Amino acid sequence: MRIVAAPDSFKESMTAVQAATAMAAGVSKTWPTSECLELPLADGGEGTLEVLSTALNATAYRVDTLDSLRRRITATFALTPNKVAIIEAANVVGLGLVSPVRRDVEHATSYGLAKVIRAAAAAGASHLIIGVGGTATCDGGAGLLAGLGARLLDANGAEISADPAGLLGLARIELAGLGWLAEMTIEMAADVTNPLLGSSGAAAVFAPQKGATPAQLPALESGLRHLADALTDAGSPSVADLPGSGAGGGLGAALLSLGASYRSGVALVADHIGLDAAIATADLVLTGEGCLDVQTAAGKAPSGVLALAQNHGVPVIAFAGQVRGTALGFADTVAISPDSDANSLSRGPELLAAAVAQRLKTWTKTG
Repeated sequence: MRIVAAPDSFKESMTAVQAATAMAAGVSKTWPTSECLELPLADGGEGTLEVLSTALNATAYRVDTLDSLRRRITATFALTPNKVAIIEAANVVGLGLVSPVRRDVEHATSYGLAKVIRAAAAAGASHLIIGVGGTATCDGGAGLLAGLGARLLDANGAEISADPAGLLGLARIELAGLGWLAEMTIEMAADVTNPLLGSSGAAAVFAPQKGATPAQLPALESGLRHLADALTDAGSPSVADLPGSGAGGGLGAALLSLGASYRSGVALVADHIGLDAAIATADLVLTGEGCLDVQTAAGKAPSGVLALAQNHGVPVIAFAGQVRGTALGFADTVAISPDSDANSLSRGPELLAAAVAQRLKTWTKTG
């Protein structure tokens, strides 16, 4: 038997690399003579940097920058031998870097991400892969644009604060300072296709996940609309309705205005790690993430794995901390623990390995 282990991370429990290793351990326990190829995945959010850096033999660089609340941090990017920089927004302005009691979406900014991009350019990068998922921000990338050289001005010509609160006073944007990016190729990796504005946009859908209250949503939406209008007035192509412009709290809109191309995060990672070719010669695929639910089918890593495997007629078993809903098209779905308490989260690799070993004891080609 040839098995491919291609999980995403299990949030708050284990990285994708740890999950793949745990799956391989479970396979080895039940089927010791089988080959298990470990291909950890990411979808543009947390873990993208680690997975791509390993797959592309990239060198890590550390950068002194600011998190979403403008606190000093040291972030990391990676540079491949052919000068492709791998950058993960969640590593810089991520929601996971801010405790729930400190989250302040109205004042959170993507400014610190610009310092990482500038450092990558200084290191010789000519191509950027930027994973935009998992941010604590809903600033439409205003902070990023300001940090890269744009000027965000109010009606009196004074610079505004590059955050949602400041965007309410935005009158115009000057883009001349962004000229140095003209020769840079940018790929934006995301796991959602939401637009910037409207009922399925960055504020309405994602801001509540970052701590925004219902009362704050109209102002957040208004600020994003000011930004979109100012960008088009400044000569930037209209990007507010493009797929992915709402990703990363609207960070997608800023990157698209800079000429970035949108890629499904899981598809981009799968291409770079050779997942399709690996699945084509496999007998069984194992995948998983922290929670399998209706969102899984909307661009999450397990759904990308399933799509590739279906092309080759290879069955997929999906494991998760929690399984909510139907089988979602998988040959089987397995919850690795009935609980989501701290003890279970800390034992993630152990529980996953045991769940894989147990499920394979009764596995046949037909499930």
